[in-house]
Amino acid sequence: MSEWHKLWMQRARLEREGLYRADEEHDACGVGFVVAVDGKARRDVVTKAIEALKRVWHRGAVDADGKTGDGAGIHVEIPQDFFREHVERTGHVAGKARIAVGQVFLPRTDMAEQEACRTIVETEIIRMGYYIYGWRQVPVDTSVIGEKAKATRPEIEQIMIAGRQGEPQRDFERNLYLIRRRIEAAVVAQQIKDFYICSLSCRSIIYKGLFLAEQLSVFYPDLNDKRFASRFAIYHQRYSTNTFPQWWLAQPFRMLAHNGEINTIRGNRNWMKVHEIRMASLAFGERSEDIKPVIPSGASDSAALDAVFELLVQAGRDAPTVKTMLIPETWTNKPTMPDAWRDMYGHLNSVMEPWDGPAAIAATDGNWVIGGMDRNGLRPMRYTLTSTGLLIVGSETGMVVVPEAEVAERGRLGPGEMIAVDLAEGRFYHDREIKNRLAAAHPYGEWVKGFRAFEDIRTGDGDDGLQFDRNTLRRRQMAAGITLEDLELILHPMAEEGKEAVGSMGDDTPLAVISPNRRCISHFFRQNFSQVTNPPIDPIRESRVMSLKTRFGNFANVLDQDARQAGVLVIESPIISNGDWQVLRHYFKKQATLIDCTFDATAGPDALAEAVARIREAAENGVRAGKGQLFLTDEHVSAERAAIPMVIAVGAVHSHLMREGLRTFASVNVRSAECMDTHYFAVLIGVGATTVNAYLAQESIIDRHRRGLFGDMTADRCIANYKTAIEQGLLKIMSKMGISVVSSYRGGYNFEAVGLSRALVADLFPGMPSKISGIGYAGVQFNVLETHERAFDEDVATLPVGGFYRYRAGGEPHAFDGQLIHMLQSAVANDSYSQYLGYAEALKKLPPISLRDLLDFNWPAKAVALEEVESITEIRKRFVTPGMSLGALSPEAHETLAIAMNRIGAKAVSGEGGEDRSRYRPRDNGDNANSVIKQIASGRFGVTAEYLNHCEEIEIKVAQGAKPGEGGQLPGFKVTEMIAKLRHSTPGVMLISPPPHHDIYSIEDLAQLIYDLKQINPDARVCVKLVSSSGIGTIAAGVAKAHADVILVSGHSGGTGASPQTSIKYAGTPWEMGLAEVNQVLTLNGLRHRVKLRTDGGIKSG
Repeated sequence: MSEWHKLWMQRARLEREGLYRADEEHDACGVGFVVAVDGKARRDVVTKAIEALKRVWHRGAVDADGKTGDGAGIHVEIPQDFFREHVERTGHVAGKARIAVGQVFLPRTDMAEQEACRTIVETEIIRMGYYIYGWRQVPVDTSVIGEKAKATRPEIEQIMIAGRQGEPQRDFERNLYLIRRRIEAAVVAQQIKDFYICSLSCRSIIYKGLFLAEQLSVFYPDLNDKRFASRFAIYHQRYSTNTFPQWWLAQPFRMLAHNGEINTIRGNRNWMKVHEIRMASLAFGERSEDIKPVIPSGASDSAALDAVFELLVQAGRDAPTVKTMLIPETWTNKPTMPDAWRDMYGHLNSVMEPWDGPAAIAATDGNWVIGGMDRNGLRPMRYTLTSTGLLIVGSETGMVVVPEAEVAERGRLGPGEMIAVDLAEGRFYHDREIKNRLAAAHPYGEWVKGFRAFEDIRTGDGDDGLQFDRNTLRRRQMAAGITLEDLELILHPMAEEGKEAVGSMGDDTPLAVISPNRRCISHFFRQNFSQVTNPPIDPIRESRVMSLKTRFGNFANVLDQDARQAGVLVIESPIISNGDWQVLRHYFKKQATLIDCTFDATAGPDALAEAVARIREAAENGVRAGKGQLFLTDEHVSAERAAIPMVIAVGAVHSHLMREGLRTFASVNVRSAECMDTHYFAVLIGVGATTVNAYLAQESIIDRHRRGLFGDMTADRCIANYKTAIEQGLLKIMSKMGISVVSSYRGGYNFEAVGLSRALVADLFPGMPSKISGIGYAGVQFNVLETHERAFDEDVATLPVGGFYRYRAGGEPHAFDGQLIHMLQSAVANDSYSQYLGYAEALKKLPPISLRDLLDFNWPAKAVALEEVESITEIRKRFVTPGMSLGALSPEAHETLAIAMNRIGAKAVSGEGGEDRSRYRPRDNGDNANSVIKQIASGRFGVTAEYLNHCEEIEIKVAQGAKPGEGGQLPGFKVTEMIAKLRHSTPGVMLISPPPHHDIYSIEDLAQLIYDLKQINPDARVCVKLVSSSGIGTIAAGVAKAHADVILVSGHSGGTGASPQTSIKYAGTPWEMGLAEVNQVLTLNGLRHRVKLRTDGGIKSG
């Protein structure tokens, strides 16, 4: 067995038993195209595209062998003269019919599989009625590629096919698409691994592989043949966060090349599976089943996007329309947009949910060549139009040297914009021109007349009044797990101020699965967020690109282009009040199925699982009966009936309808007693809810209003404030993932389950990570019934106090309670090591708080002397303070930490708030207040060349534990003259620290920043601070390839700064999980030796 196969077996074992997941890999790239605007093939189109590709080498990455790249390639038209010669060499006469060519990767070492693949390919081509000229072995120069690329190199061959005389190109191309899909299905059925068709087309061909950009034309000598002329050439250079070479993942793909990351990919994949059920097109006739599944197993986000793009093109849409449909510009919050455009986007949005995330794409359907951007403009794309008729588009300007006298126009694409060339017409279209043309192509205005706004059907207000008396309300609150703390600290500020409650000092409570108390089911879900590979969005300053618009009405056939998507009801937000719930029930009464989400509290150990099966069956029966509005409610709770946790109910219904292919026929509307905070709403929508009504939270607000706790505010204002706070919080959670529209967030499972069994997660939330497993149906039922029994116990008269957010006696355990803090302060004040040992011992006696508390050392019978392991002096060098900035700490505290760490030979981190230059020099008494590690974040607060040169290490803060994906808030009153001076800001103006603006768009941007910092201070190490989350291992691999020296894995529990309570409590995962994943993935990739690993987050003793 080769070393390479051993590595792949290790990878498979790690994916099965460890924390690595292949679907969490990321990539970023350089992309572009060269096109002849007049639509005539030219040799210099190809040569200039190769030249441009070589100039975006810095947007790719290189393996440790110095030669194996992450992938590069080029997509050009088939040079008919070139292949006609090779056909004649086979003894055939090509005639005048077009020659189609398949560029095929075959298994190289297994000859039996190689021959099996050829047989499958030939069989399907002949079955469709086409004649095969023969196979051609593609000449390659393997001397230029690296060892890993050689070890995985496929056999690269071309199959040449005769076109039928007089057959339109479009029909030939579509038939070749169907042939390829049948070939792929047959190969999968025979479990052949190393087979891939780069292209099978009568129009174009793709040359790609695992090499660097500069090696493309050397590896493939074909490209140097002067007959390789083309009207267009699309090129791509890949930067991947993994180092497992996969030739087929190099780009361009069949229709597009993509620089970016689809943040909504999980949801898009899930929804596409359901769209397949209703998918049909006259273009495919009886062969519609041959194109399913649309997205192949193991496809990257870019490959998945390409597969859907190709499907829509082959079904009859052109490339500009498909781009507008899949990656639309923001249109809901643009009052200046032409009505015709708005109608077009409204219709296309009702056909398919957007593929959201950073994207610069170059694509062609053979007739059009387009360049387009995502709605936020989070990847660069620039263009040059020359007087010689060339359009040069790509990630950089200057990729092709163009004399200034030949430059007719230069520009860059903004957010959501697109440029296009119609090769048949020979015309270049700017953004406004192409969208005007698209908007006029169909009567979109007529098609959207059937859309209705929710406000139009709300002829009168639904009843938002109080439904329960005080005793019933209290019982229901207890049954839902609501505490006094929840009402006062979380619910009240939202109803009073319209904002989420803010906290600080991190999270020192146990994970839900190890808590001694019953915790709400939403506590088992940890929010994911963007870091490094794409930026989070600022939901306040970029609110125009974000939308909570929600539509009711089933999706029709996505391949249709007509008015069948009409009859849609649109509501501005998925967050609905009690009155809204009643309005919807009344409006949809003939289409509605009401599903009771409670179960018999005395029915036995399998009651919850049986109830889940019942509601699944009820939902399926309702949809099959044509009742597409499902209303799930737990309002029928009583002493005898307990509520199914609504997250489980929604996950069960959504996943079941997905598997049955019925989800696009239904909306899942939810009424929940448990749901109160932003996180719970996000979880419900993330696992599939269409709308959410937190009826008990609203009842609680009205009850508090009647007791006069909101002063002069009206009850309606309190409810409106609560809704606003939830909506703003939901946008913030979406923005952390870089997701702009709720329709793309819905059903995307953008969480990691921590403490739920893998079997339960696979059943209810397929595809969501659950890396440490945990409780299943039985455990959830036990928790629910324990709370339910207490709620309806006549001897219990008051709500529990709580203690989840603040320490309360008898409440949730905290790692830092008042007694422990006093012990630590006393030890420091008295300089007493014995008192410190007492503090450390008291920490050990706490109930388990963190994952590490469940572990202990395997102590040997006999210890060895410390000096035989490592001296105390050396051990101290490993200690590093967390990065707490001046402003979060007082100047005195900030200096004291630095002096103390320098005295013992450890390291202090400055934080991102700058540092007074007077501290750079030692003091007269020998003390040094200079922080050895200087931090730099997106705000660049206080960052100068002098600042960066007075350190031994520079730490790039990408995210922070208490609030990953967003900035901590430094209130204006804290921005004093001194703080403003150090941060180069304005006194009295609030700072977001670090602000979520787009400092680092992608992994190559991080590599550029690391390079720049090392130019400023060549002697300094560069550290990158990440926050533990699902997929951090692959991100860390990319960071290591970007030449970082240290990677800091920060846990979710730390952080001193102010942040919304739901961010502090629910974003990120423990550092134990992140550190283990990073170590495993770096080791597997052969990168562990390149970097040092560091961790922080809630560490309180040695």
